[in-house]
Amino acid sequence: MITLAQLQAVMPFAHAAAGKFLDPLNAAMDEFDINTPDRAAAFLAQLAHESGQFRYVEELASGQAYEFRSDLGNTQPGDGKRFKGRGLIQITGRSNYVACMLALDVDCVVHPELLCEPENACRSAAWFWKSRGLNELADAGDFEKITRRINGGLNGEADRLALWEVARQVIQEAA
Repeated sequence: MITLAQLQAVMPFAHAAAGKFLDPLNAAMDEFDINTPDRAAAFLAQLAHESGQFRYVEELASGQAYEFRSDLGNTQPGDGKRFKGRGLIQITGRSNYVACMLALDVDCVVHPELLCEPENACRSAAWFWKSRGLNELADAGDFEKITRRINGGLNGEADRLALWEVARQVIQEAA
């Protein structure tokens, strides 16, 4: 279980949002087996980067760049904007929204904005994490592969690595 002090140490720019996300984050981590120091540190570091330390639960860009991206399942006009990144790990694309809806029993296909609510933002991130085998990669210490599975590349690598180092120190101190 992550404490508020730990969360604020990992994400100092989260400010009041840390308190808003703490309980839903702990519940989601428990639900999806993010339950070791290595898993928690890697997960928190990736969330910190993807959400701008809890400042963004919806991608700032319009989503137009995802229009008709069949690799994301965006096959209908407007899918790019409708299914742009949301949640703490920025779930993107119709296919991911459908899978998330089925896994979490949250109708984020009809109501994509539901992934912006704290509980759903946390659960969708933890679901994505577990469904992509990221617990096992965290156990192995393969942070680069985790980043590639989340981002498709190494975008923001330096920031992610710096956040991971802080998260490992903060969580190891408590273990």
